[in-house]
Amino acid sequence: MDESSHSPQRIQDRAFEFACRIVKLHEHLCKKGETARRLGNQLLNSGTSIGANLEEAHAGQSRADFIAKCSIALKEARETHFWLRLLAATNQVSADQLKPLTQEAHEIVAILTTIVRKSKGNTEV
Repeated sequence: MDESSHSPQRIQDRAFEFACRIVKLHEHLCKKGETARRLGNQLLNSGTSIGANLEEAHAGQSRADFIAKCSIALKEARETHFWLRLLAATNQVSADQLKPLTQEAHEIVAILTTIVRKSKGNTEV
C-alpha cells in the first residue's frame, strides 16, 4: 500500500535521507561528552526508526498493518522532533545548526499525520 506515490519525493526516501543526517549528528554528539552522547543515542533510536517503520508499513499485509506501522513512524517522528528541540534548548548543539533537521522533522510529522488520517478515513490522530 503506497499512500504517497504521487508525492514529489516519497516519504520513505525522505525518511531515509533524514536518518542518514541523524546518524551523522549522532557521531558528532558522541564526541561532545556524556550528556550529548546520551541524548544522541535517544535521537539515533527515534530518528532512524521512522524510516524503518515506513518500510515495514509499505510491505504491510493489510490496511490495519499499514496504519499501525505508519502510526509508529509518526510517534517516532514526534519523539525525534522533541530530542532535536532539547539538544538546542540545552546548548548541546546550536539551534541554528539544528534548524534544518528540526524543520525536516516537523515536515515529516505533518506528512505522516496526513497519511495516518487519510488511511484511517477520519481526522483523529
